[in-house]
Amino acid sequence: MIRTITLAFALLLAAGAVHSQNLDGRLKKIADARTITIAYRADATPFSYTDDKKQVVGFSIDLCKRVVNSIERQLNVPNLQVKWLPVTVQTRFDAVAKGQADMECGSSTVTLTRLKQVDFSSYIFLESTGLLITGASGLRSLSDMSGRKIAVVAGTTNERAVNAQLNRRQLSATVIPFTSRDEAFAALEEGNVDAFASDKLLLVGAAGKARDQKSLTLLPDELSFEPYGIVLPRGDAAFRLAVNTGLSQIYGSGEIVEIFGRWFRQFGEPGPIIKATYILGAIPE
Repeated sequence: MIRTITLAFALLLAAGAVHSQNLDGRLKKIADARTITIAYRADATPFSYTDDKKQVVGFSIDLCKRVVNSIERQLNVPNLQVKWLPVTVQTRFDAVAKGQADMECGSSTVTLTRLKQVDFSSYIFLESTGLLITGASGLRSLSDMSGRKIAVVAGTTNERAVNAQLNRRQLSATVIPFTSRDEAFAALEEGNVDAFASDKLLLVGAAGKARDQKSLTLLPDELSFEPYGIVLPRGDAAFRLAVNTGLSQIYGSGEIVEIFGRWFRQFGEPGPIIKATYILGAIPE
């Protein structure tokens, strides 16, 4: 009996070794090194950030950890080591495109322009651009922004969305780009700008760390559609399939309900569009 089990285990290892030899691209690199490098944002609460214990946490991080578990099973390479690579808004795509990281897990919106540099997984979340203001500003919507200053993070889809909406509505507000979310939020708190435009839940996350949370208000405007995906290397179909297989397993098993609830329970149940995203992401075998 023991000999049979030992033989079966040896054949399983051999099959895994043969399979890994037939791999190419990032999957071969990951299997050979038994390591996967994940780029993450430290300032994208609640999707990707570092907590008080300096641990990388967040909704997107939880998804990516489970995707790694799936890739372990797909490659038959248990206990993959995860290396964490901190990135910024400006460096996140280069990190994947240049091979410094195998994927980026945060709050990155899928756009046609970005698809010229990197690839993306199936959608993991849907967001929109909103406006955070101080209660003393008296603002009620984007339409009240003429003559006001709006902070954005430079190079983001939010910056493009705000400029497009201002042009469409012929409003003369000034858009001021900052290099980081922390800088933009500090400008709002200090009264140097009248509003901060970003993804709505990122604004909620930033407001949760404010000195005076009650003084901040999220306006009802939805200025853009922001579908999030895991950033992947462009042109590596096998790796993209492996990641989407992992996401499909999470969505199809219902595990996504527990993960979503852990990070967004205070906002209620996922809306019908997000539910549809996860249903469609549960790709059949």
